[in-house]
Amino acid sequence: MMTQSTLPPTPAALPPKTGDPGAPGGRGRKSPRSEARVFAGLGHIALAVWAVIVIVPILWTFLAAFKNTTEIFSSPWTLPAELRWENFSRAWTTAHVGRYFINSVIVVGCSTFGTMLLGSMAAYVLARYKFWGNRAIYYLFVSGLAFPVFLALVPLFFVVKNLGLLDTHTGVVLVYIAYSLPFTIFFLAAFFKTLPSSVAEAGLIDGCGHTRLFFQVMMPMAKPGLISVAIFNIIGQWAQYQLPLVLLSNAKDKWVLTQGIADISVNAGYEADWSGLFAALTIAILPMIIVYAIFQRQIQAGLTSGAVK
Repeated sequence: MMTQSTLPPTPAALPPKTGDPGAPGGRGRKSPRSEARVFAGLGHIALAVWAVIVIVPILWTFLAAFKNTTEIFSSPWTLPAELRWENFSRAWTTAHVGRYFINSVIVVGCSTFGTMLLGSMAAYVLARYKFWGNRAIYYLFVSGLAFPVFLALVPLFFVVKNLGLLDTHTGVVLVYIAYSLPFTIFFLAAFFKTLPSSVAEAGLIDGCGHTRLFFQVMMPMAKPGLISVAIFNIIGQWAQYQLPLVLLSNAKDKWVLTQGIADISVNAGYEADWSGLFAALTIAILPMIIVYAIFQRQIQAGLTSGAVK
C-alpha cells in the first residue's frame, strides 16, 4: 500500500505575509519610501507657493519703478513702454533718497561692526569658559529674543535723551547693537562650542594669550558662522523702522532709508509721484538682494557647519 508522501506545501498554500497587497489588513498600505515622496511633493508645492508670494510683489515693484503714474494704475501688470531712468534720479535727488541711503550705510555699517565684535567676544567667553554665573548671563542675553521692540520704545526714548544722544546716529547705532546682541550671542555661542578644543589648547601651549587666541585662532575658524550672523544683522538693521522713527524724529537730515521711503509714501498721495516711490523702494531692496546673492554659500555653510561637526 502506498503511503501518502509528506510534501512541503506549495507556494500557493502558504499564508500571505503581513503587508502584502493581498494580505488581510495589508491592502492599500504605502511603503515609507512612497510616503516620503508624497511629503516631499507637498513640501515642493509649499515652497513654490511661498516663492510666488515673495517674488511677484518684488518684480511688480521693479517694473513699476520704470513706469509713469498713468501706466502704474492703467496697466499695472504689463511691461513699461520705455525704461524711465529719470524716476531713479528724481528719487535720488529730489526725494533725498541718496542722503537717506548714505545715512543707512553709515548706521548699519557701524552697528553691524559693533554687534559682531561685542557679540562674538561675549559668545566665545560664554561658550568656552566655565565660571560662576555663566549660564545666568547667557540666558539673560537670550531672553532679549523674546522682548518685543515696541514695548521698550518709550523708556528707550528717555534713556537715549538723558544720554544726550537723541537725534544722533550714535544713539541709533548703540540701540541697534543692543537689540542685535541676543540673536548674535545665541547663534555664535552654539557655533563656538563646535570648534575643536585641541586647536585652542595648542595655541595656549605655543604662548598665545586669551585675546590673541580669540582674534588670531578662533575667529578665523568661526568665519562661516560670523558671516552668516553678520548678513542676518545687516538685513534686519537695514529694514528697521520703529527705532529710527523714535530716535531720529526731529532730525530729517539724519533719517535712514526706511524713514525717507515712508515720507515719500505719505507725500505720494498728494504729489502723485508713485513712480518715484517705487524707484526709491527698488533702491532700498536691491542692495540686500545683492548682498544675499553674493554671500549665499557662506550663509548656508555657516548654518550647516555646526550640524556637520
